[in-house]
Amino acid sequence: MTNEHANDLPTMTPEALAGLGGGKIAYVKAINAEDVKHLFPQAPQLDPGTRLFALHAADGTPIVITDSRESAVANAWSHELEPVSVH
Repeated sequence: MTNEHANDLPTMTPEALAGLGGGKIAYVKAINAEDVKHLFPQAPQLDPGTRLFALHAADGTPIVITDSRESAVANAWSHELEPVSVH
């Protein structure tokens, strides 16, 4: 799919996204340290360019930030969530 057709896709509300997978799905996404303050305003200052991993609920709510994908997946499992990757 090209970007020119991306706007043609139907959108989902946060409530609809939260309902995907019966509330049992979480998303693991690679992020940069510069993105952390947006997700967690109370987070300490991090070195710019540091690669981290965010675990989000299906509706996009951030759950945890960690320094490894494996830790994010383990955190999902500890919350009885099925982790999926977002690229």
